[in-house]
Amino acid sequence: MTRPPFVISIQSQVVFGHVGNSAALFPMQAAGLEVAAIPTVVFSNTPDYPTLRGRALPPEFFSDLLQGARERGLPERADFILTGYIGSLDVAGMVADFVAEAKAVNPALTYLCDPVMGDEGPGLYVPEAIADVMRDRLLPMADLATPNPFELAWLTGQDIRTLADLQAAREALHIAPAAHLIATGCVLDDTGPGQLETLLLGPGGISRHPIERLPIALSGTGDLFAGLVVAGLGRGLPLPRAVETAQSLTARALSHAKTLGAAEVVLSDPVFRRTLLTLGQTEDERC
Repeated sequence: MTRPPFVISIQSQVVFGHVGNSAALFPMQAAGLEVAAIPTVVFSNTPDYPTLRGRALPPEFFSDLLQGARERGLPERADFILTGYIGSLDVAGMVADFVAEAKAVNPALTYLCDPVMGDEGPGLYVPEAIADVMRDRLLPMADLATPNPFELAWLTGQDIRTLADLQAAREALHIAPAAHLIATGCVLDDTGPGQLETLLLGPGGISRHPIERLPIALSGTGDLFAGLVVAGLGRGLPLPRAVETAQSLTARALSHAKTLGAAEVVLSDPVFRRTLLTLGQTEDERC
């Protein structure tokens, strides 16, 4: 029997809610991927609440977890590495070292870097030194990068208003020539009314993937989207279809949260869960 695709997911974890690994882990597992989840921080909840408990993992503790992953041969086994929010500079450096080591021993793996560092409302919400590590060390190793427009503008100094701006930003980002930039949540000058776009820029050109703009913004949206892209790729979907599937399922999770009056992404919608179980299957396989 063929082993399922294997993912190492290095990002935040919360006790309550769905952000970081607490958003990305379930969809990847439901789609049939095996996931090793390594937390960079453990918080009680997102910062959107009146109180926040927990902290970034102490460097020596995080280093010990990475060493355990090495001892189990996880970098050699991995088909994907996904990185997201990082809460301390020491941990950021160790994440970059680990990804570099993994890519050296396993050149076939795909690395998706989600540079979780800010958004239009709150602005930059990690120290600039951590954002610098993402720009200077993590993103140059990425096969896929999923910044939002704020992150892309901060990383490149390039305003994101037009398709030409995105092309210039991709050049300024210093990702590998064969890598794909997946710019999420874009509203460009020529984006259709009431729409958001994800734009895919790679060596084969540019594709645009519009979707209805929902009147809701929730923590964890980007983390869920990145996990869903990996889930789609792991189930054999081509990248454009994986992006569109991730868009539609993320929108479904947001709509369900709005119906429930929830303040965060919700992963309990029945259609959302059923879709993950059959992701990438042919019609015959579903039957």
